[in-house]
Amino acid sequence: MTLRRDFIKIPLATLAAGTLGLAWHAHSAAAPGALTLLNVSYDPTREFYVDFNQAFIRYWKARTGQDVTIRQSHGGSGKQARAIIDGLEADVATLGLAGDTDALVKHGGWVAPDWQKRLPHNASPYTSTIVFVVRQGNPKGIKDWDDLVRPGVSVITPNPKTSGGARWNYLAAWAFARRRLGSEAKARDFVARLYGNVPVLDTGARGSTITFGQRNQGDVLVAWENEAWLLQKEFGAKFEVIAPSASILAEPAVAVVDRNVDRKGTRAVAEAYLQYLYSEEGQDIIGRHFYRPAVSQKAQAKYAKQFPALQLFTIDQAFGGWAQADKDHFAEGASFDQIYTRK
Repeated sequence: MTLRRDFIKIPLATLAAGTLGLAWHAHSAAAPGALTLLNVSYDPTREFYVDFNQAFIRYWKARTGQDVTIRQSHGGSGKQARAIIDGLEADVATLGLAGDTDALVKHGGWVAPDWQKRLPHNASPYTSTIVFVVRQGNPKGIKDWDDLVRPGVSVITPNPKTSGGARWNYLAAWAFARRRLGSEAKARDFVARLYGNVPVLDTGARGSTITFGQRNQGDVLVAWENEAWLLQKEFGAKFEVIAPSASILAEPAVAVVDRNVDRKGTRAVAEAYLQYLYSEEGQDIIGRHFYRPAVSQKAQAKYAKQFPALQLFTIDQAFGGWAQADKDHFAEGASFDQIYTRK
């Protein structure tokens, strides 16, 4: 899909209201027996799923003769998980981190406990990482995480309480500092100084992209890799993507929302929709939108040149998994609450 010049501006009016709904229709009116599927996803996947949905609709029609309409809902990953728990009738949840999907298991049994075993690669059809976006010429000379804590550097990153991408950002900075400085206490101080340079916390990753790219706030945007490359692709030399020396391997997760699909009779199409993310066409669309294909060697080779080489560590390696990371850093009264005070 060719991005329009106003791709950032489109969701601006809807961000304050929370979840954004987008739709792509194969026909102006649904055919008899047609299905509607709601994909509740996180912030930066809008363009990717518009493209992927068109491919899946063609595939499903050819396979079954049936029309399916795909609706999309986007926002901060944690906020989206809460919306499903509160009754948003998602058929599939394609959230920014496994911890948010686990919340759907814990709070209401919306998703089965074995959800991560149902699909390849721990139900992560694509991966990403966290990089930086700076303005043309990189006027502040930003090269690595330590540059984000320098006095006078304004950092744009979303709120870890509502955004999955923000949690990846936070943990990537923490793990870098712990490795570089040698202790949890020094890592805590490092991250506190970094967030002391953050003037505003948006609720989701796309909101932070708007703040940086459209409102011209900040010297550096800490962002999903795919969001960073989309920004540069859209605006060219106005922005530069900087890969730090090390970052976290982000593994967004996908799951069928069992309680909803069984009630609505959409399990078959919902399962096929997620499985198609692992198809050769699905993996190619993933790479085209600057995500890292998880399983297709063909797509991995095709898009390898667009991904910078950097040291990547996993959430399990660095923090003992999402349950422990949530407890230590994002629960009420945990490290983020302790270090961040909105001025």
